[in-house]
Parts: sequence; structure tokens; C-alpha cells
Amino acid sequence: MTPVSLFPDAPVTRVRVLLPLPLAGAYDYRVPEGFALPPPGSFVEVPLGGRDVAGVVWDGEADPDLPAGRLKPIRRVFDCPAMTPSLRKLVDWVAAYTLSPPGAVLRMAMSAPSALEPGRPTAGWTTGGGTSRITPERARVLAVLADGVPRAGSILAAEAGVSPAILRGMANTGLLVPALLPAAARFARPDPDHPGPVLGEAQASAAAALCQAVDARAYSTTMLAGVTGSGKTEVYLDAIAEALRQNRQALVLLPEIALSSQWLERFARRFGAAPALWHSELTSATRRDTWRAVAEGVAPVVVGARSALFLPFPDLGVLIVDEEHETSFKQEEGVVYSARDMAVVRARFAGAAAVLVSATPSLETLTNAEAGRYRALHLPLRHGAAGLPTVSAVDLRTDPPERGRFLSPKLVAAAQAAIARGGQAMLFLNRRGYAPLTLCRSCGHRMRCPNCTAWLVEHRLQRRLQCHHCGHAEPIPPTCPQCGAEGSLAAVGPGVERVQEEAAIAFPDARRIVMASDTLPGPLAAAEAARKIVDREVDLIIGTQIVAKGWNFPHLTLVGVVDADLGLAGGDLRAAERTIQLLHQVAGRAGRADAPGEVMLQTWNPEHPVMQALIGGDLDAFMRAEAEQRRPGHWPPFGRLAALIVSSEDEGLADRAARDLGLAAPYGPGVEVLGPAPAPLALLRGRHRRRLLLKAARDVAVQPILLEWLGRVPVPGSVKVQVDVDPVGFL
Repeated sequence: MTPVSLFPDAPVTRVRVLLPLPLAGAYDYRVPEGFALPPPGSFVEVPLGGRDVAGVVWDGEADPDLPAGRLKPIRRVFDCPAMTPSLRKLVDWVAAYTLSPPGAVLRMAMSAPSALEPGRPTAGWTTGGGTSRITPERARVLAVLADGVPRAGSILAAEAGVSPAILRGMANTGLLVPALLPAAARFARPDPDHPGPVLGEAQASAAAALCQAVDARAYSTTMLAGVTGSGKTEVYLDAIAEALRQNRQALVLLPEIALSSQWLERFARRFGAAPALWHSELTSATRRDTWRAVAEGVAPVVVGARSALFLPFPDLGVLIVDEEHETSFKQEEGVVYSARDMAVVRARFAGAAAVLVSATPSLETLTNAEAGRYRALHLPLRHGAAGLPTVSAVDLRTDPPERGRFLSPKLVAAAQAAIARGGQAMLFLNRRGYAPLTLCRSCGHRMRCPNCTAWLVEHRLQRRLQCHHCGHAEPIPPTCPQCGAEGSLAAVGPGVERVQEEAAIAFPDARRIVMASDTLPGPLAAAEAARKIVDREVDLIIGTQIVAKGWNFPHLTLVGVVDADLGLAGGDLRAAERTIQLLHQVAGRAGRADAPGEVMLQTWNPEHPVMQALIGGDLDAFMRAEAEQRRPGHWPPFGRLAALIVSSEDEGLADRAARDLGLAAPYGPGVEVLGPAPAPLALLRGRHRRRLLLKAARDVAVQPILLEWLGRVPVPGSVKVQVDVDPVGFL
């Protein structure tokens, strides 16, 4: 029963509290008598619907007209550093930009709720005042504790060379007494003045410019572009060192955090200590400790996946987005946002230097640099004696593989020659599994996912068919499920498993390794694979896109792309841009040391502008041409896009909701709506999907238009409408 106030008209102190839930905004709560007024940013516990929830005291005035009797009291204030004003601004900004509930964005900033509680102190032992008989074992224990530092029982017993029973006996007689152990420094502080590599002239100039940006202690964004192997990492590590000298923190966002072992080794060599890590594979205890350490400012450098953007840095000095062109920086579920773009916003709110790094910058970043919104730094040459690899096309129309195979004789011969010279070769195919399609030779039936508009990918080693969109898997059937023909199912097209099978025939004596997400389940496996390659325990690498990002394999001299045309199909706005970025990154793995590198692109269309740009080594000309193709139609980055994805388990409801949205579509100067139409993945995870695309001029703010549009169309509760502002994919 709720108690009735004896003084219902007495003034109460109110605060707004934002909860990490998909709610429209902050709720008002009462500050109980005897509580100090918690300032904005304070983490508090409040009641909500019969349970207690942790939230944040938010900015703005509470509603003075809300009756005091309806206000529930704050339960407690957590003993935790408050959320900074800059992070609160980021939460509000991301929510407004993506049209997401602010509480859903806050949830990403409160990703380790247990970290709100201070860590429990650990008890150990120190010397007491007992006067019991001192045996040799007890003397050794007292000698260990003579430095006055308490120790945990297990550590004390090990250092003194005694059993736990000795310690218990000493405690019983007062020779030892319990003592709280000092908090261990979980994250060593990187040393900015630790001896690092000698930078070349171009590297040193770029590093000095970045250090100047950090030293300014003001917002700036710099594009750091350079060919693969030009030393971009060493350059931005100098910017991190400058932030450390100013006692500020640094954040590095990487697209493949689970596969960054070589990056971490390079960091440790540069600073004499490891950074803090933040990604989905961390244990809950490590996430708690890391979140708390970041909030307290004792984790000076964090390297993480896109979610690290919302960690509670109290004083962020520099924010690096490595491989900024990577589409994996876009979160497609829940709050749909681009970590690259939001990193620039966070740097602006924090008064920090943002650095966008890539050998193949996105057209958006290049356009911002050309317009003067970003500063541009270029490293045109590889560091040291290494030169850029030569790139050539293997025309599959004139030099096709043997029937039933996928490696041309020319590529096989080149790989054999590279291995014979003592080098290493790589075969790249951006397709997991054995084959992308399985069909019946008798009736033509194709094995498809029951939940998605997608073919099932054959994984022959596991003897299963799998959907790479929803995870559905089933055994490979012995007969066709359509016509019942026995042994009629055939694999169509190659995946890396099939290339591995063919490589076993073409290179029988070569030591082979497959680098794909199916074969490298985590960071330890990736690190071990990289070690084997660097230590020359491998002759032939067969990999998917994960081999394209950041690896340094000094003995790799030949890269063969099995299907260079793969990413060009489908009509995606950015298909050509993504393909040239991926293939250029893959090509960049070759010739990183003294031996010259060679890249061979198997293609059915060597005349394509992507292939010609790679062969000629003129990516700048390709990107200029790509920009000129998009500019007249006001396509990004010269215009704005926002997608509405309508989905429902009921196909009819999805169609009707999409039709209603289409009929209510906004029109006006500089605004156009395309659709509705079935999405390329018209069925995904059991939901039927329809898409509408709002296209607007660059100077048009799309968020108010979207809000007004969505507000005019009632949508059934079983239908979901997802908003994707600035989409990077169109599936």
C-alpha cells in the first residue's frame, strides 16, 4: 500500500531520470528527504513497474505540474563517476539523428550495469601482535610480510613455501590478522616515451600534424590516407602518445576486434603495455572491470569494436577509426547507427581530435576532406624498402579453369612459382563454406532457407547446409526433398572450402591454412594462425575477407583473387566502391617486405573500371569518376537517403503497411520517395520485408520529414517499421 503524505502540498525536489529502456524520454522522480540533490549524470536506482531499475539523472527541468503524489522516490545514488555532459549530449544526439528512443541509446552507454557498484575489496593477511612460538615455517611467512604489504592467502603460502594450515595456525594465535588487499591496477599505463620505431620523413610529418591536433585540446577531424604498408598505424600511435602525455584518454575503433592480434602486438611494442579491450567476446567480469576503469580514468587507452564508442571516458583526447571505410562500423539492429559518423560527433562534444584512417577512404570521407570539413594527410609510399605490388588481370574468357575447377592454370602456375622461390601465396575468395548453392540435377530444386530469401550454403566439412543470415542449419539430405531422387544434389559455385579442396590437388606438398570465420572461432585462433604464417609454417593461405584487414605477412609475395567480380553484382549503390576497397586491401597483403609482390585478379570483365583502376594503381581517378556518377542524381554523399524497412510475420500486413506508407509519402522540392518494393531479402528470419527509400537534397534535414511521415500512418503492433538514416546496405 502506498503511504499517504501528511503534507500533500509540500514542495518536493524533482529530477528527470533516463532509463536504459526503449522509452520515449526521461521520467520524473522525487528526491527523498535527506538525500543530496544528485546532479545530472548521476547513476541512480529508481522504481519502475514493480522493480528497481538503474538509470541516469538527465538534463532539463522536471515537470512542475505533475502532482507530487504521483512521483516515486529515488532509491539510491550509485557510488560511481557520473556520466559526463559530452556523453549525455551524444546519447541525445544519436537518438534524435537515428529516430531512436533515447533510452535505447542510453542502454549502449550502460552496457555493464554491474560496474555501477564499486568492486568488493578482497581480504588477505598481514602481521598481528601475537607472541606465539616462531617455527621456521612461521618465520618464512613473517619474512615475506616484512615489507608491510598484505597478501592473499594463496599467494602468501606460495611465496613462503608453506601450507595453508600454517597460515590458519598463525591466525589462530594472532600472528596473522585479516587485512584488505590494495586494489590491483588492472590496466598498466602505456608509456608515451617508450622507444618506438624510427619514422620516415612523410610519416614523421603526418605524426607531427596529428600530435598538433591533439595538443590543441579542441575538436578536429583528420583523414589519414595512405597506401597499404605506408605506416599509418605508427603515425596515429604517436597521436595516442600525445594524448597520454596530456593525461587524456584515447579510443581506437577497429572493424575486426577479434582478429587484431598483430595490432595489439604492435601497440605493446610501441608503449610497453597493452591497451584495454572492449568487444562482445569479453566475459561479464572483464566488461565490468573495464567499464569501471574507463569511467575512473585508469584505463588510458581502449581498443574496441563499434560499441566502445559509448564507453564513459571522462577526458577523451583522441579518437581513431581505423579502416574507416568498413561497413561493419554500421550497426544494423536495434539502434541503427554508423560508428564512424558518430565517432566524429563524439569527438566534437568531447573537444577531442578524431582521426579517420584508411588506405581506401570512403567517398563520404574524401568529399568531406575536399570540402575542407576534414583535414587530409596522405602517405603515398610504403615504409622502408617495400614497394607496391604489381596487379594484373587473368581474363577467364581466354584463360579459363579446367572443367569443374575454379583456379586458372595461369594463377596456379604463379602460386607454384612463388612457393618454389620460398615465398608464400594467398588465394582469396569472399565466400564462406563449400558452395553457395545446392541444387538437384534431376528436377532443378534449389535448397533454400525456410526463414529467409536466401540459398543454403553447403559446409561440406560439417556435412550441413546453413543460412548465413538467420543461422538455420540442416544436414545435407541423401535425396532431393522435392523429387526424391537419390544422390542428385550437386554443389554449385565455389566457397573457400572448395578452393581448399582444389588447392590440395594443385599444391599437394604445400602447407595450407584456411582463414575464415568458420575456421577461426576467436582471437586466440586468429593469433595462432597469424603466428604460423609469419613463422613460415604455412605456404598457402586460403581466406575470406578477414585476411584483408591489417595483417602483415612479410613473406607473402603472391595474392590471387579467385572471383574478382563477386561484389559487383546486385545493383547496390556502393557495389563498385566496396569492391575496389576490398580488393585493394587484399592486394595490399602482398610484398610487404623486401620481396616484390604480385596480385592476380581472376575476372570475366577485365575492362570494368574497378579492374582497370586496380591494374593501373589509380584509385584516386576511380573515386573521382564514382563521385561524378553520383553527383547529378544527388546520391550520397551529394544527397541524403533514409530507408524505411517494413516487416511482419504476416505477408499481407507487411504489404498493407508498406502501401499505406507509400500513399502517405512526403513530396516536395528536393524530396523523393522510392517504393514500396520487396527488399532483396524479402524474407529474413521469418519476417516479410518491404522497403521505401526517402531521397533528399544534401541540405534537407530528413529527420523532421520522417517523423511527420510516420506520425500520419497508423501501423499495427505486429508490424515493425525500422528507420535507417544514411543506409550503407540495401538488402
